[in-house]
Amino acid sequence: MFDLTGRVAIVTGGNGGIGCGMARGLAQAGARVVVAARNMEKSNAAVRDLRALGSDALAIAVDVTDERSVEALVQETTKQCGRLDILVNNAGMNIRKPANELALDEWRQVMDTNLTSAFLCARSAYPHMKGVGGGKVINIGSIMSIFGASFAPVYGASKGGIVQLTKSLAIAWAKDNIQVNAVLPGWVDTDLTRNARAEVPGLHERVLARSPTGRWGTIDDFAGVAVFLASAASAFVTGAAILVDGGYSSLG
Repeated sequence: MFDLTGRVAIVTGGNGGIGCGMARGLAQAGARVVVAARNMEKSNAAVRDLRALGSDALAIAVDVTDERSVEALVQETTKQCGRLDILVNNAGMNIRKPANELALDEWRQVMDTNLTSAFLCARSAYPHMKGVGGGKVINIGSIMSIFGASFAPVYGASKGGIVQLTKSLAIAWAKDNIQVNAVLPGWVDTDLTRNARAEVPGLHERVLARSPTGRWGTIDDFAGVAVFLASAASAFVTGAAILVDGGYSSLG
């Protein structure tokens, strides 16, 4: 039920952070993983790691905010791998400023990287998934999809948009046997959140105090949910937004 042997997965931003953790899970389940990111040095290192886990992984450079680059990524994937079954829209960034200090170009940069990229990648992947009889799209949202943060208005808006995009795609593509779901990570120890801890005083302590698990998440905490949502085990799960936050959002 969880076997991904013979399946091909693109993971945007798969060379680090949560994307890397998901890519590892998919590789261990038997998928051939395409690490799609801008930094090829990091991507090649991630590929070596995935190959050690048994995946015939490869890296393809992409700018997920550029329509032509995304189209080229999908075409190259299908050319080299013969098919496309799984798409993980993980690429993301943040600019931490209150709304009154945020420039329009900064707003657009975050929205394009976090939200528009998911639309572009999913749209490009759709005909290939339909052509093989179905597929899986996993969009990475955030607990900021449901909580507000004074220092992250554009990040929260982009991740809230991910949830609504997920629902729309799930409804539209259900007839094609394509399941589309979102994962909403909580506070996870990545380069992105290490920067947040440096920029937001007291953040580390507040996260630990609220988290029932008493710890930050790790990228390995996302391997299992990636395999579940990429496999036949989730054939009747679509349009969902699954929290992976150690219980952080369960407290009132």
